[in-house]
Amino acid sequence: MEILKNRDASLLVVGNNTSAMFPRQLIPYTTRTDFGSCAIRVNFLVNYSWNWDLDQAYQSAEPGKGNGFLMESIGSRDVSRIDLVIRWGGRRRLSGFLPLQSVYADFYVINEYWPDFKPQQFFDALRWYENQDITLGG
Repeated sequence: MEILKNRDASLLVVGNNTSAMFPRQLIPYTTRTDFGSCAIRVNFLVNYSWNWDLDQAYQSAEPGKGNGFLMESIGSRDVSRIDLVIRWGGRRRLSGFLPLQSVYADFYVINEYWPDFKPQQFFDALRWYENQDITLGG
């Protein structure tokens, strides 16, 4: 978090913060925290699973009212639509990663695994994305 304090960024930590696995020092950031003008939004998923995410909506539904599933009720409701997913390890699937926000995302696949990440791979992905035809499903 110290790095972001000197940047124009906004931080949100999303995940099951009631679990013992969730780091207590991240609790203050489970609501969006702004540093400067918020030119970039950082969403940090910690102890996140799609099951937990959708379970939040299920738990907030009122029995007998028929209000069903509401996007405003999922655990990751404050995470905006995702444009690009960079997937390491050669995998070509979401694996439960923010299923609602990723519905129109483009995938950039890197064969190396995450521990071998090189910053140039990130910049390559951004260059690749600049040349994509963004249709949002159309």
